Amino acid sequence: MGPTASGKTRLAMELASRGACQLVSVDSAMIYRGMDIGTAKPSIEERARIPHRLIDLRDPAEPYSAAEFRADALAAGAEILALGQVPIFVGGTMLYYRVLRDGIAEMPSRNDELRAQLAREAESVGWPALHARLSEIDPAAAQRIHPNDPQRLQRALEVALISGKPLSQWWLEGTGGGIESVLGCRLIQLVIAPGSRSDLHSRIERRLNRMLDEGFLEEVRALRQRGDLDASLPSMKAVGYRQLWRHLDGAIDFDTMREQALAATRRLAKRQLTWLRSWPGVHRLDSDDPKLVAHAIHRVEATLKNRGAVAIVAEQPPTHSDPFA
Repeated sequence: MGPTASGKTRLAMELASRGACQLVSVDSAMIYRGMDIGTAKPSIEERARIPHRLIDLRDPAEPYSAAEFRADALAAGAEILALGQVPIFVGGTMLYYRVLRDGIAEMPSRNDELRAQLAREAESVGWPALHARLSEIDPAAAQRIHPNDPQRLQRALEVALISGKPLSQWWLEGTGGGIESVLGCRLIQLVIAPGSRSDLHSRIERRLNRMLDEGFLEEVRALRQRGDLDASLPSMKAVGYRQLWRHLDGAIDFDTMREQALAATRRLAKRQLTWLRSWPGVHRLDSDDPKLVAHAIHRVEATLKNRGAVAIVAEQPPTHSDPFA
């Protein structure tokens, strides 16, 4: 959970290397095959050393929902616990964490005809206008969803129009149970982030530069040349991929692409932090703590009361500092 580029995967792997653990990805982009550099996916060598679950599940042309993630994550957690090991859930997709922690309502299935209608309407009047429409139908959902988040806006309107019940009401009636009740285990939540917004932004910029050096642009070019993908797919709307796709389309030059990708990643980090400000029951860690791993282990040991606990590695500012306050 939390701001991208804060070091959660590195910490999770350090923890896993010290015990009988497997990692479970909580990342809505790492599920896609062929999207490796831009998602900061652990390398093949790292995954061979420490098992990772829920990576490379789908082709980028295929959809994947929060409900599917919950089912896959619970199955992975149950398998790991059955081996006498501890699953460590690590990633930055906050919605996935919420449905894992709290359960999920059995909402209406997607309706492609209605989605196409909403997309056409958005092309005509813009997504902010559809956000205003959602504000009338479902003010609580509109407050949570950004006006320029087409995927979530479309789903919120789709659910309300199909079922006649606001998405926020479905949230309140969430079913299926959270991970603790389903797996019969204790949930330990560790949160890690740099102590300031400037530190986080520096990390984001260094990581983007490294991705570009490692061939991020070539990765997107290969996806684009497949012919069956387009910029409207959820996979290609991932931060970084969307901006590089526009550059390859000739819409923006390289420098503009880089600046837009940086800005989009910073906005993502801010949204992640907004989710986490009200997240209960977390233990906070500083990304730059020289004794980070030792302090994380101490937190786990201090909380662990039985063998069946589940650890979540998350990201959020330390209690004394909020980089987006």
